[in-house]
Amino acid sequence: MCRDDSRFAPAACDDRLLMNNPFAERCVLLTGAGGSIGSALAKAIIQHNPRSLILLDHSESHLHQIDFDLSSLPGGHVRSPVLGDFGDSALLTELFEERKPEVVIHAAAFKQVPLMERNPIAAVQNNAIGTNLLAQTAQRYEVATFVMVSTDKAVNPRSVMGASKRVAELALLRWSSSRSPMRAVRLGNVYGSQGSVVPAFLQQISTAGPVTVTHPGVNRYFLSMDEAVELVLLATRLPGGGGIFISDLGEPVRILDLARQLIKEAGYQPGNEIPIVMTGLRPGDKMAEQFVSDLESVDPADNATLRLIKTPQPSHQQFDTAMAALKESAARRDVAGVLEQLCQLVPEYRPSEVVIASARAAQPSAL
Repeated sequence: MCRDDSRFAPAACDDRLLMNNPFAERCVLLTGAGGSIGSALAKAIIQHNPRSLILLDHSESHLHQIDFDLSSLPGGHVRSPVLGDFGDSALLTELFEERKPEVVIHAAAFKQVPLMERNPIAAVQNNAIGTNLLAQTAQRYEVATFVMVSTDKAVNPRSVMGASKRVAELALLRWSSSRSPMRAVRLGNVYGSQGSVVPAFLQQISTAGPVTVTHPGVNRYFLSMDEAVELVLLATRLPGGGGIFISDLGEPVRILDLARQLIKEAGYQPGNEIPIVMTGLRPGDKMAEQFVSDLESVDPADNATLRLIKTPQPSHQQFDTAMAALKESAARRDVAGVLEQLCQLVPEYRPSEVVIASARAAQPSAL
C-alpha cells in the first residue's frame, strides 16, 4: 500500500533547503529516541554530522536498543543516551544548561487511542503538559529550531490522545518566536510503527486469524517510515517562522482493503482461509481522519511538499491560564477538571463516553 512518490525524493525539494543542513556541528536533542519514528530519525540525523545527539527516552529497553544500533554507524560516537522523561523539569534544565542543544526534535508521545481513553491523566501529562514544558524550556534557552511530530488525530479530536496532541500544537504556537521557531508536522499512520495496524494484522495472520477490523467503512491516511522521516527533517530546513504544517498524503486507505491485501500477500484467501471479523469502533475512534479542520485554512509554504496551516489559537494569557489549571487538575488526578480544561483549550474536542464515565465515576456531580 506504500506509494513510490517522487515528491519525497530529494530532487523534488527546493535545492536551497537541501543545501542547508540544520544539524551540522550542532547539538541535537531528540525525544522519544527509542520509539519507532524516533529511532528512524536518530539514524537519519546521525548522517547529518551533528556535534552531538542527545537520545532522550523513558524506556530503558528502547533507549538501549537505539544506542546499540547507532554504535556501529558512522558518526555514532557523537550519541549520548539519556534515560528520562521530557516532562521532568529538573532534567530539562540540566540538559539545556550543560549540553546546550540548538535543535530539538520532539518525537515522544503517548499515541495509542484506546489505551489513552482509559488513562486520560497520563495522556495529558505526557502529550500536553510535558510538551508545554519542553517548548517553554527550549524557548528560554533560544534553540535555533524545534520540530514536533504531530498527528491527524489532533484535528477535530474525539479522543484524549488527539486532544492532548492538539494542546501540544498550541503549546508550540504559544512559545514559538523569531529566535526559536517551533513547527509541528501532522502525520497520518506510519507503516510499521509501534502499535500500527499493519504489524497487528501480520501477527493475526501468522496465527491463522481472525484478522480484526473495527468497521468496514473506516479509512486512514498512511505513509512510510522514510516519508515520515523526510517530512520531519524537511520541517527543520524551512525558512521563516513556526507553525503547523501538513503534506499531501494522497487518498486515504480503507482498513478493510488493507487487511484483505495483507492476507493475500501472505498467500491466503481473505474470509475463507483467514477470517476477517468486525469488532466495532473503539472508544475515541473516528470513521475517518482529517488533516485540516473547518476552522483552519492552508497557505502554501516555501516548498511544494509542506504547507502551512492557519489555525485558531488562544491568547498567550488564555493559554497559560488554562494550562496552569490543566496541570493542577492532572496533579490532583481530577479527570473531570482535566476534561473541562481540554474542552476550553480545544473547543472542537468531543470526549468519548468512556472518558466521560471515568470523570463521572470520580466526581459524580462534575459533568
